[in-house]
Amino acid sequence: MKRRRFSIEQIVTVLKQAEPGMPLADLIRRVGIPVQTFYGWKKPCAGMQSDRMREHERLQDEKARLQKRVAQPSLGVAILQDAASKM
Repeated sequence: MKRRRFSIEQIVTVLKQAEPGMPLADLIRRVGIPVQTFYGWKKPCAGMQSDRMREHERLQDEKARLQKRVAQPSLGVAILQDAASKM
């Protein structure tokens, strides 16, 4: 099954629709998402507007990119140390 990617605006719309009292089961059935996905969206995005969510997503992507940049040299050092210890 093909994975759908929801835009920030779509996620905000779904989260706002859940607030007024619409039954959650009806909402997720209409949108076509599992309950886990809804709660996965709700936890980090509670109360955020779409522009703040977009900034949050951008910062998360930047954090992941920077962590990769730190991990790659560390991995190289570990490999070299392992090779040196075997000599």
